[in-house]
Formats: sequence, C-alpha cells, structure tokens
Amino acid sequence: MGEHEEDQEHGAEPAQAPLSEACAREMTAGLRAAMEDVQRSVAVLAARVRDAHAARVWLPLGHPSWESYCAAEFGISRAQAYRLLDVARSLAAIHGVVAAHADPSRTRDTGPAATAALDYGLSQRALIAVSGRTDAVAEVIARRLAALAHSGLQALDAATVRAVVCQAVRDVRTAPPPPPAEPSADPTVAAARAIVDDLVAINHKIGELMLEVAPAYLSDTEAANGALALLCEQIGEPMEHGLAARRYALTGDRRALHGTVL
Repeated sequence: MGEHEEDQEHGAEPAQAPLSEACAREMTAGLRAAMEDVQRSVAVLAARVRDAHAARVWLPLGHPSWESYCAAEFGISRAQAYRLLDVARSLAAIHGVVAAHADPSRTRDTGPAATAALDYGLSQRALIAVSGRTDAVAEVIARRLAALAHSGLQALDAATVRAVVCQAVRDVRTAPPPPPAEPSADPTVAAARAIVDDLVAINHKIGELMLEVAPAYLSDTEAANGALALLCEQIGEPMEHGLAARRYALTGDRRALHGTVL
C-alpha cells in the first residue's frame, strides 16, 4: 500500500506541496503547544471542579445538588457531572503525594494556570480510569519518588516528577486483575498456586530493590550496564531475573516474570 493510500485510509488529509524543514518544525511546535494546552486544561478544570464542589456552589444558585447544578448550568448528564469529580479527586490525590515527596514549587507551570493546578500531562480518561484506585497510584508514586531521591542520580525536577506520575498512572491502569478470591478445590492446584504467589511476592520485593539502584527512568540496557550488574552479582541473582523483577515492580504485571522467574 502506498503512502497516499495509507494516509487516506487513516483519515489524514491528502498530501500537499512539500514543506520546508523550517515550516515543518514550526507546524510541529504549534501542534505540540496545542496538545500541551489540552493537557493543561484538564488540570485547570480539575482544580476548579474541586473548589466548586467543596464550596457547594450549587446552593446559592438555588440548585438542590451537584448533579442538578451541572445539568442546569452546563447541560451535562449526571454521569458526566460525577466523572468531573472523579477527575478532580484523582488529581488532588496525585498532587498530595507529589507535594509530600517533591518540592511543589519546582513542578508548577509558569503560565496563568500555575496558581490553579499542577499539570502532569494526564488525560481525563486516565484520571477517571484510576479514580477508584487513587491509593494504589499514590503508593506507587511515593515509592518511586522516594527511590529517585534516595539514589541521588537525578534531581526531582518538573520533567522527572511528571514522568514518574504518568508512568505510575499508566501502570495502575494496565495492571492485571487480582487472582480469583476462591481457592481451587483441587489441593494440588491450590498448593501450586500458593507457591507461585509466594514466588511472585518475593520477586516484587527484589524488583523494588532493583529500582532503588536502577530507577524507573533507566532503560533495561542502562540498568544492566550500571549499578544493577553489581547488585545482581552481590545477591547472586542472574541479570535476566533481576531485570524481569524490576519490570514487574514497575508494571505490576506478572507477565514480566514469564520466561525467566516463572
């Protein structure tokens, strides 16, 4: 399939006259700025929703509830009204843990929205997806920020904090569901499952140890060529096992252990 047909298949505009590199860079910069504006608007919206709900803004305006206020003033449904609260609560929880583990003044934006909200580059969909698991997100962010601060390898500047937050939200969103609560009726299967669960738990702890010396922002190659090699040698752990455990601690996905530990 040619480039022209592929563009049309994906809904892109037909190709125009070739751009100069300077024009292409200018257009790319504009696109990047627009994307950043959308992301920043989510943070500003979340902060204003949080403040309005906390102030019970609907009462002075004669509305009986938050949902009726949103319907009358903005024409949105009950579900949308409460999704706005989910976004606000998720972002507030994230802001709380970041403020506790990093210098908030170094993570603020410099534009007009700086006094209203922190921008982590998270979409509404992502914040809604983790709204019921904010404790898990906060715990992952806190652990990783603490590991970065302890390692001393990278300052907790705005870019680093945002990367940690986005990765934590992504990891919690994509984490597999917990194993079934009901144990197997077959005692052999139940015993084998218990052994696997213990092995997985041990490797999660090993992975956390690996992250202390090879933080999340390092690739597998960078980690293997750095302090992780010395740590694996000291504890007698094969490098591939150490990397697998590190990936599991990062993602919470047991599949990271398949083919090595499991």
